[in-house]
Amino acid sequence: MAARPPARSSAAKGPKIPQVSWREPRPAPIVLVSGPEEVLAERAIAGVRDYLRAEDPALEVSDVRADDYAAGTLLALTSPSLFGEPRLVRVAGVEKCTDAFLQEALSYIEHPQEGATVILRHTGASVRGKKLLDAIRAGTGDGIEIPAAAIKRDSDRVDFAAGEFKAAKKRIVPTALRALVSAFADDVTELAAACQQLIGDVDGDITDEVITRYYGGRVEVSAFVVADTAIAGRYGEALIALRHALASGADPVPMVAAFAMKLRGMARVAGNREPSRQLAQRLGMKDWQVDRARRDLQGWNERSLGLAIQATARADAEVKGAARDPIFALERMVTVIATRAPFGTEPGR
Repeated sequence: MAARPPARSSAAKGPKIPQVSWREPRPAPIVLVSGPEEVLAERAIAGVRDYLRAEDPALEVSDVRADDYAAGTLLALTSPSLFGEPRLVRVAGVEKCTDAFLQEALSYIEHPQEGATVILRHTGASVRGKKLLDAIRAGTGDGIEIPAAAIKRDSDRVDFAAGEFKAAKKRIVPTALRALVSAFADDVTELAAACQQLIGDVDGDITDEVITRYYGGRVEVSAFVVADTAIAGRYGEALIALRHALASGADPVPMVAAFAMKLRGMARVAGNREPSRQLAQRLGMKDWQVDRARRDLQGWNERSLGLAIQATARADAEVKGAARDPIFALERMVTVIATRAPFGTEPGR
């Protein structure tokens, strides 16, 4: 058995075991995969398996449920076989583990079997198994932790998708990246699959036209790309995004609805200094929605927000039949919001 690393000072703060990125997973006698994001956890676990299998194709892989555990299973699966093949044991449901599993796992991490890798998956959905997690993180055994933090914010999704293309050494233009992320805003698993499809299928750079060709059927959510760009004050980009969305078949009515939803959220949190969690509970919003609305409010004031809301209300009536040209109504709304000034005022003044 390999010598253990020297103990760290008791004054050290935070986990005493290495924190390893899910993008660069590696094996260790004990691998804790923690956090709620299943896409990242699955990538990490598969990466550890592939790493071990590349070292020895004879790798024995076993799966265990910690919430439906038969006593003695962990030791039986990690014990050396007759021919000494390496062993990988993947344990799911640690956040719901039985007492029998908890007791045996606590004993096992103190003396891991040579040639065995045990992956413990804990989603963080409960405090069950906390004693085991604390022992692993304290360096009781020879372990590492691979965090699978939740991907909630728009910026997190953008970073995730950008990382997919960077890892594949594939270039995606910024507007195409935003359109792709917006098209899969509600499902990180689908976003990951879309990134991998584009990486595998497309030769050369990934452009707006590529995103339209592959995912034009999801144009109903491309409205949020236009709204985000306009609210951020990027006037030229907002008009380009609007025309791109319309050319892709976007309907003006849900386009205006997307603006109204974001502006409504901004108005609800404007001027409020409550902590995000407390404010979100009071308003019936998610924490990340409050955080996003507060970020969107940067550069806005009561007057400009009022103008934007009025422009959106007018556009809503016009695209529903009060005007002959819904496209002009959309462009006027985007102009007022992106410039934060009455329509007809020269941008920048």
